[in-house]
Amino acid sequence: MGTEGPNVPLLVSTKPDDHDNNFTYINKPSFLLKSTKWVLKFAMWLIFISWASFLFFAPLDSVNNVYSKVVNATNGTLFGLTGSIFLIYSGPVLVIAFLAIIYLRICGQEEIQEKVKKTASFRLWTFPVIVDGPFGVVTAAELIGILLFGVYIIWAVIAYTIKNISLLPLFEITDIRTRNLLLLELTGLRFGFIGLVCMAFLFLPVARGSILLRLIDIPFEHATRYHVWLGHLTMMLFTLHGLFYVIAWAIQGRLIEELTAWKSIGIANLPGVISLLAGLLMWVTSLPPVRRINFELFFYTHQLYVVFVVFLAMHVGDFVFTIVAAGIFLFMLDRFLRFFQSRKTVDILSAKCLPSGTVELVISKPEGLRYNALGWVFIQIRELSWLQWHPFSVSSSPLDGKHHLAVLIKVLGDWTEKLRGRISSVPGETDGLLQPNVTLKASVEGPYGHESPYHLTYENLILVAGGIGISPFIAILSDILQHIRDSKPCLPRNVLIVWAVKNSDELPLLHSLDLNSLCPYFSNTLNLEIQTYVTRESEPPLEDGKIPKNVSSSVYHGPSGGGMSSLVGTGNIMWSGAYLVVSTVGLIVLVAMLDVFYINPYNITHWWYKGLLFTICMAASVILFGGFVIALWHLWDIKTRKSSEDENSISSLQHEDSNGFKNPSQEDHVNILKYGERPNFKELFGSMAERWGNVDIGVMVCGPTALQTSVASECRSKNFGRMSGEPIFHFNSHSFDL
Repeated sequence: MGTEGPNVPLLVSTKPDDHDNNFTYINKPSFLLKSTKWVLKFAMWLIFISWASFLFFAPLDSVNNVYSKVVNATNGTLFGLTGSIFLIYSGPVLVIAFLAIIYLRICGQEEIQEKVKKTASFRLWTFPVIVDGPFGVVTAAELIGILLFGVYIIWAVIAYTIKNISLLPLFEITDIRTRNLLLLELTGLRFGFIGLVCMAFLFLPVARGSILLRLIDIPFEHATRYHVWLGHLTMMLFTLHGLFYVIAWAIQGRLIEELTAWKSIGIANLPGVISLLAGLLMWVTSLPPVRRINFELFFYTHQLYVVFVVFLAMHVGDFVFTIVAAGIFLFMLDRFLRFFQSRKTVDILSAKCLPSGTVELVISKPEGLRYNALGWVFIQIRELSWLQWHPFSVSSSPLDGKHHLAVLIKVLGDWTEKLRGRISSVPGETDGLLQPNVTLKASVEGPYGHESPYHLTYENLILVAGGIGISPFIAILSDILQHIRDSKPCLPRNVLIVWAVKNSDELPLLHSLDLNSLCPYFSNTLNLEIQTYVTRESEPPLEDGKIPKNVSSSVYHGPSGGGMSSLVGTGNIMWSGAYLVVSTVGLIVLVAMLDVFYINPYNITHWWYKGLLFTICMAASVILFGGFVIALWHLWDIKTRKSSEDENSISSLQHEDSNGFKNPSQEDHVNILKYGERPNFKELFGSMAERWGNVDIGVMVCGPTALQTSVASECRSKNFGRMSGEPIFHFNSHSFDL
């Protein structure tokens, strides 16, 4: 999404032939481009594996000796020890990000290959191996990551414990009690270092528009769970770090003295205590029981991350803090950019309520802001709350219109209830039909989501939704139909939608769509089957089981000056890349100037103060140098938007809902509606496997955790004991806190 590279090659649609439904490309990437991509990918993998291996084997004396030689060789530069450690620990992450800019620029939009072959590496990210455990649904790649971190923790603790014991004779302490207390402190020190290594990864998943997330094509809503896992692990290690020291100091009778100590040379304890307390507050309020009961407490407490990071830097000093600097710096870049994007108020072109109690908002966006069908946005409406931001999946295809996107919002809580009341011409109206409302304003962050439209890379798709979880699949279905209509790259030929709802008043969300208006005669190319299950009703409440039409109309206006801002990390790759590169160069320049004009001339040696100065340099580089790029980006956006408006000034996008119910005789796809039943995924997947044959099947699910678990369990069982000729199921979860 949002990648602006070479134009998508022209294609010629070939006749579907059993299991060989292909698109043939006329233009192929040049050998030079392919070679450059391969070299970049190899270089990034080499750097990452080398960096990760160094972190993993750091407890070994041989690795530590090499590390010491590198530090000594680079210590004589202007940046001193801080620069050496930054180069070793944070440098590789930033270098990978720089190479990723070039790689993404060359790749452009993901091409749909003539025949998409699911390789082993791809299946690692999509095949569920654990479906009902403390981590939820876990894919093979995620399990490998969990095991690697687990093995690292165990290995590091054992290795450092052995090293600590071997160091005790060097202190020439004969008293056993004193030796044991020293061992406690050394163990606490090692836990602190291991925690820093884990923290080096902690902020990477929560940089929503990060170049790195775009590189590995993991959207933010999926990466958030990695931040949660790493957060628990990091805080556990930091808690043990503090606990071992507290126990040792308490036994020695100098607990208060040590906790309040603020040394100029060496570790400053009091900032560490403050940082740990802030971290513990964030940790406790993020636990599922607390978060479910009071989400706002979790949200506001989590803003203490600023205190946590700043006082950590003051606790350990600048050179130790550089171990975790790269991830924090990328997060700061993303947060500053999101701040600018969210300041712009956005026109809501249309707002209406559907009979199911679901609100649809149509939001103005610039033509150049691209997204994929599985995209989502954060929305704030200041008339309702100045502080609350809520994530919603986009229910419109990128091909629905150049100047708008739509979201479906289920009325479930106070905020959504206020929204419904705000857009309703008659508060408390019960017929569910609302007129367009053009006075409502919103602030929007995003869109975010996958870098590539992977739903277009499967010939066979099973989409499983629960309730409002159908929203992103409406976008997918619309996207597939419009790709077929416009002869764009699109592999899906068999699509099964399984939708479970509680009551029949939700049915118009999907069943009132006029599919033929999106792609006339699509049944000649696409085999579509929709199975809907109304679980809490035993029979149709309406005459003949017909679904009511949604007769409310809306107008999607043309280009608007109040559209979304294009200043988003998932937007134009060249501007995103320039923002990262210039800010990083700015950080180097500011640190160099600080060393030349302040630290060295005035002989500044206080560790805590230098740590604080380093964090200030990080923030200043983002604000000053990154802000300069943002200003240019904004001017470019205004110019581009104005040019687009001039080109489209004559035309406006008019849209009238034609979501009327179609008679069965007019159906061009299989539509099965069952009451009082729940989907039997074992039977469904089995029948699809028999019908579609020896092919890869993409399974996507959006809904409650229980639904995801059931679907993932069935995907896994379909692959266990796989015989030749059986299909392979690929699982992708896609859910939001609506």
